Amino acid sequence: MTWKILKTDEDYDMASSRLMEIFDAEPNSPESEELELLMLLVKDYDERHFEILQPDPISAIKLKMLERGIRAKDLEPIVGSKGHVSSILSGRREITLKIAQKLRVYFNLPAQIFFPAS
Repeated sequence: MTWKILKTDEDYDMASSRLMEIFDAEPNSPESEELELLMLLVKDYDERHFEILQPDPISAIKLKMLERGIRAKDLEPIVGSKGHVSSILSGRREITLKIAQKLRVYFNLPAQIFFPAS
């Protein structure tokens, strides 16, 4: 099949279905070329039709804390006092640029979580 820009949900469904069929294509085969094209087409359709919400910084930090088994008191050396950590995690206090930089590095988070594009 000759693929074109996906314009309808039906086009998207067909492309997604075919993508799944050939997902394990051998490298440098005609199917792998088709797979690469389909991945671009599906990504383009997704970006045009579905809003991808960015997680808020507090949720991202709490998720990372949960994943690593970290408690609020473990963030005190990074953020400051127990009260300061509590205020940030509860959303009562804004995350400053300096603290955002430290948390980004500590948790290996993308900067976009703290500074989303407007």
